Amino acid sequence: MTALKRFQRLESPGLWREHAEAQRRNVILSFGDASLVVSDSAERVLAHWSLAALDRLNPGETPALYSPGADSDETLEVDDALMIEALETVRLAVARSRPRPGRLRLALFAAIAAGIVALGVFWLPGALVRHTVSVVPAQVRAEIGRDLLTRVTRVAGQPCTRPGGTRALDRLSERLLPGTGTRVLVMPSGMPRAAHLPGRLILLNRALVEDHEDASAVAGFILAEAARAAQTDPLAVLLDEAGLLATLHLLTSGSLPERALADHARTVLAAPPAPLPQSALLTRFAAAGVPSTPYAYALDVSGEAVLGLIEADPLRGKTPAPLLSDGDWVQLQAICGG
Repeated sequence: MTALKRFQRLESPGLWREHAEAQRRNVILSFGDASLVVSDSAERVLAHWSLAALDRLNPGETPALYSPGADSDETLEVDDALMIEALETVRLAVARSRPRPGRLRLALFAAIAAGIVALGVFWLPGALVRHTVSVVPAQVRAEIGRDLLTRVTRVAGQPCTRPGGTRALDRLSERLLPGTGTRVLVMPSGMPRAAHLPGRLILLNRALVEDHEDASAVAGFILAEAARAAQTDPLAVLLDEAGLLATLHLLTSGSLPERALADHARTVLAAPPAPLPQSALLTRFAAAGVPSTPYAYALDVSGEAVLGLIEADPLRGKTPAPLLSDGDWVQLQAICGG
């Protein structure tokens, strides 16, 4: 996106439809380095669209019609010529850089596998996993995350998507993890309090948003899962569990075997959370302006096992700024239809 300097700070009007049954709304579009921000006339952010995932629904027609991805029914109408030029420039750049499916993709991964064979790393699974993690593109990581999420939903149900709650959750995610592209989902049942998947996906049990007085505890679990993902790459965890053959399958085909995905989905739902260094966690809380005490008591209501998080709360004795407005928090608590 660095080649698009002339489009920086570009804004234009547009017509946004949140879903197929919704009314179209007049909105303001702001073109950024990696995202298109959709705001209302009061400058409230309604949506963040990834420029890399942008899909044109009516090529060559005006006004241009876009969606944030092929599987979304959210749409955006744009008739500003300069904004259309900017969006089409991005789409062309992404299309040119995207790996081509079929023989080219197979040849790429086969060449990588052949190089690994030449280096003799078959006898060192750890090195093979590290190499694989370093070369797998973000797009493939995202596909793996979506495949795992599909298997998790067979037990935990489909993510809760009540519109007002989804918007509030997106605002909270951007407030806590700005610019990371992390997507947070609330699951209705059948899973631990929080988990994460490759492709920057964080999953929360609905109880976290329904059983607390404000967003601080929920924010703590989001920050903790982000810290775990930063501490140990979730794709590396998956490959360590899946083994050598599954890792080679990913290198040569760009995908993982069904069994490896199914097994890891069960692990995500059943395994206890990986321990985190308290200092690293407190640093994240301090940087995000989130008190650690509500998260600590959510982990252990007695406070005995989490005394360090309570005593070293970076906001202890201070009045933190609200993470969400009261209205947004009410909407988030009802995201599963409660």
